[in-house]
Amino acid sequence: MEIKRLHLNRKKKIVGRGGKRGKTSGRGTKGQKARAGRKIRPALRDIIKKLPRRRGVTINKRGSMHTSVREKPVIVALSALQAFLSGETVTPETLLSKRIIKKVRGRVPKVKILDDGKLGLKVTINGCAISGGARKKIEAAGGTIA
Repeated sequence: MEIKRLHLNRKKKIVGRGGKRGKTSGRGTKGQKARAGRKIRPALRDIIKKLPRRRGVTINKRGSMHTSVREKPVIVALSALQAFLSGETVTPETLLSKRIIKKVRGRVPKVKILDDGKLGLKVTINGCAISGGARKKIEAAGGTIA
């Protein structure tokens, strides 16, 4: 009569689910490729993720950036219009020629005239945004807004 062990020496190997290759079922070891699904991120997406985020800038599918923030107008005080003669026309171009404003990104900017100071001239204003207080003072001085 032979004596037999109650338990075997070795534990039974736990096999990876699916496939006929044993423990890891041919998936190698650990990591993203060993998991179910096995979807690898495209390299372009990692490049896009590393780009700095800016206010008002969106990134389209091809990875190029474009801005959606509109440019603010250049502010001009009402008292700065004293550089003009009575009866002259005030436009962004004439303000630029008198060096009251500067070009922004190589072009003539939009202008807004604010109620700051006094105006004793009769001037015509063209192509400029005007605040309510400045409008009253210009019309009181005999000027017109076109």
